[in-house]
Amino acid sequence: MTNTELQAEPQAERVCRILCVDDEPNILSSLRRLFRGKGYQVLIANSGQEGLATLETETVDLVISDMRMPVMDGAVFLEHVRARWPDTIRLLLTGYADIQSILDAINRGEIYRYITKPWDDNDIVLIVRQALERKALELEKLRLEELTLRQNEELKTLNASLEAKVEERTADLRKAHESLLAANDKLKDSFLTSIKVFSSVIEMRGGKLMGRSRRVADLARKIARRMGLDSKDTQEIFVAALLADIGKIGFSDELLDTPLNQMNGDQLGLFHKHTLRAEQLLMPLQDLQGAARIIRFQHERFDGRGFPDAIAGDEIPLGARILALAGDYDSLQIGCLVPKRVHPDDALPLIVRGAGNRYDPKVVEAFQQVMGHVSEEPNDKEVMVPQLLPGMVLSADVVSKEGMLLLPADFVLDEGVIEKLRLFSEPVHGRMFVRIYINRRK
Repeated sequence: MTNTELQAEPQAERVCRILCVDDEPNILSSLRRLFRGKGYQVLIANSGQEGLATLETETVDLVISDMRMPVMDGAVFLEHVRARWPDTIRLLLTGYADIQSILDAINRGEIYRYITKPWDDNDIVLIVRQALERKALELEKLRLEELTLRQNEELKTLNASLEAKVEERTADLRKAHESLLAANDKLKDSFLTSIKVFSSVIEMRGGKLMGRSRRVADLARKIARRMGLDSKDTQEIFVAALLADIGKIGFSDELLDTPLNQMNGDQLGLFHKHTLRAEQLLMPLQDLQGAARIIRFQHERFDGRGFPDAIAGDEIPLGARILALAGDYDSLQIGCLVPKRVHPDDALPLIVRGAGNRYDPKVVEAFQQVMGHVSEEPNDKEVMVPQLLPGMVLSADVVSKEGMLLLPADFVLDEGVIEKLRLFSEPVHGRMFVRIYINRRK
């Protein structure tokens, strides 16, 4: 039986075989009686030559050899076993305190353990059991590795077959498949796109909220970058801004259209709970816990007079301090805070005057720098839809005139998408503009 066949054979159905080699018949009898009583199959040999002959015809899991034998001692015998049957476990049995002989057996035969005579039955049985268990584990490891490799090859073959069948059906399906593979390589971008789509649900109600989440998110991201936050924290703030209004999804049209400073007591009570509702909605999503915390505290004031927890200063997460300013700046312009819409040039000084009480002064400073910064992307170019070419990369979200997301930033254009954009833009005579990176490919 080969080693491969031995590995494939379930260990539970095999009786382990032990070969005992010694020139003393009483020693062999004692070993055979001891190990047969423990459920092992025991073979015996009176010399090293006889032991080698037995191994030629029998599959043996473990060999126990005496050290002092005529013609061929244990060290030489075990050296032959190691060379021809390396998977067979080798134990040395010696009744002499001969250190050099033991070292020879270790070096030449690479023995697993040596056992001194007279032995303790419990000790020698334990040594043999541990050695065989170790071998069984090694064999099982090899079997599983071979099985994994074989299954991987089968899986590769199956995948290749499936891809071939897909390509045979239509060229369009093949392109879609390749696009899907590319999308899977950018799970982070896909996740962000899903967040953007989800954030637009509340905006489908129309009115003042149309396009608000995208505008607030873009401004919050710029402020975070200006303050030197790393990409992870900046992304978390951006996602929080996109989802900042999901707690308002159950609000009536009347409540959505009422400016904050004109709400009655009942309306204010509902409004003050929207951040907590948003946090509850996002609770099951582990990846959004950081964003949920930012959303909860977006209406806290730097001076501690905000809600829902009336915390102040650095107790408020930095992301929430950024979102508070970005949200208010947009709300002033669309009439969510006061009835009259405030022009952007007039909204900016109102925000600045809130530094130290309503807003974090450091966030206000970064906001002023952002508003005075002409462009974060000097290589961007604004073009009309008819000028789009395959391979161009969007540097900003493409939205409809109603504020709905059509394509996310960093999307690589192809002919099919460009054609859809052309069709979509026909009602407005091709006047839809997008910003792109010139001569850049993913």
